[in-house]
Amino acid sequence: MHHSAHSVLSAWTNFYVIMGSAAAGLTGLMFVVITLVAGNRSRETSHVGVSTFSTPTVVHFGAALWVCAILSAPWDSLQYAAVLLGLTSLFGVVYVWRLILRTKRLTSYNAGVDDWIWYSILPLVAYAAIGVVAILLLAVPAGVLFVLGAAVLLLIFIGIHNAWDIVTYIAVEVMPSSNPPPPPADEA
Repeated sequence: MHHSAHSVLSAWTNFYVIMGSAAAGLTGLMFVVITLVAGNRSRETSHVGVSTFSTPTVVHFGAALWVCAILSAPWDSLQYAAVLLGLTSLFGVVYVWRLILRTKRLTSYNAGVDDWIWYSILPLVAYAAIGVVAILLLAVPAGVLFVLGAAVLLLIFIGIHNAWDIVTYIAVEVMPSSNPPPPPADEA
């Protein structure tokens, strides 16, 4: 059964405008965070931490924004959107796989279960879901758009969680305390 792209996607317009705006705004906040903390870390630790944790957060926000842009475009056919979603999924899965390998090689930080869930497993689920949507979009568009919406929302929530995780880690573990140590007690 042939579905026109406009008839299928028009009901989702507000969702993708809201999600795309959120992803874009949150990406901008990540730039502010990185700028504020840039001077407080060693160069080597900063590069490893940023490439393993901060950059992927921006990539997930960017992927959410990208998917929203794809679904907001005035397509004549869902075929083009399906191809772009498939490429997005492929990129995302490969990117996360590379992050998993990089995280396993970390020596300056030992990733815990929480890190593996939020930085590896959930992003893989989101990008794989986008791939499933790409495959099924032409056959059952109304049904799989809910899956795509959930994947976009998951990428945004992953980004929010990870951004908060990064900021709190930097604030607690990396930033120097603004309170000077107390003076030594007088020995009398």
